Amino acid sequence: MGSVFLSSIPQAVAIWLIIVLLLAVAAATVSIPRVLTEPTPDAAARQRYAEEVAVAAEQAAETARRRRTEWESAQAAVDEAWTAYEKADRACNRIASAGAFPLMSRRRKPGENVDRQRYLHRAASELCRAQDLSIDMLNDVFAHRGWNPRLHPVQQEAVLAQAARAHRLAGWTEAVERERAAWRSMEAAGEALAGLRAEAMAAPLRVDAGEEPDPQWWADQWTTAEFPAAA
Repeated sequence: MGSVFLSSIPQAVAIWLIIVLLLAVAAATVSIPRVLTEPTPDAAARQRYAEEVAVAAEQAAETARRRRTEWESAQAAVDEAWTAYEKADRACNRIASAGAFPLMSRRRKPGENVDRQRYLHRAASELCRAQDLSIDMLNDVFAHRGWNPRLHPVQQEAVLAQAARAHRLAGWTEAVERERAAWRSMEAAGEALAGLRAEAMAAPLRVDAGEEPDPQWWADQWTTAEFPAAA
């Protein structure tokens, strides 16, 4: 009986040691600092920053697309304005050629000046409806500011054609300025997008490493080459 008891002591000790070891492992696991199982404050901040930069890059991409659409519309407006100017220039040259011969001077009939004035108002109104004259120019015609309503209709037609050509040329000049402004805006949006894309690619690498990657390398991966050169 005694020998059996003595022989079982090593086995009991071994079991007891195993239990103690398991308890120690469990206690050590529970006592591991939370800093080892949860992101550090710096890492969490870097993660939030990476997410914010990604969202900003998406918004910048939408802005860049919108700016490109605006530039394309402005470029089309330049082409349309030039076509309108060329049409007005041809009409002006044609009327000038037709009116090259001097008009015979004669006594005007009673009421002829009224007829000439009506012709001027009617012709100017038609040009304004065709957008060959502006509203302000039409108002000047009706108020006779810089306009002589007593001119012969042939002369009035030539003066109106010259005014229409000048108006169309001014419209083309304004369209060119708007196109250039739209191009500059598109370029700025493209540069902002390239920078944010580079930062969005680099920011996730800082979450765990906590080191600053080379930003220039990432910036070189995104350029504004996707935008066409200005015509």
